[in-house]
Amino acid sequence: MDRPDRLVMSVAEATELLGISRTLAYELVARGELPSLRLGGRIVILTRPLMRLLDAAPADGAAEQAEDPGAPWPRAS
Repeated sequence: MDRPDRLVMSVAEATELLGISRTLAYELVARGELPSLRLGGRIVILTRPLMRLLDAAPADGAAEQAEDPGAPWPRAS
């Protein structure tokens, strides 16, 4: 089975991709807002669910930000 895309990424890689701090990334994981999986003592970010979440977010995010200014990004419907 040939899978060119990785199924998971490290929290550090996710922070670079999203442009957020490491602290915020771990907070989002703890709140269940960043799709993750604990493998032993390591937390990995699930790539496909993260990409679906980002694809579902509006380009400007203005409407959702007005509803909840504290939200890191709009919630997927």
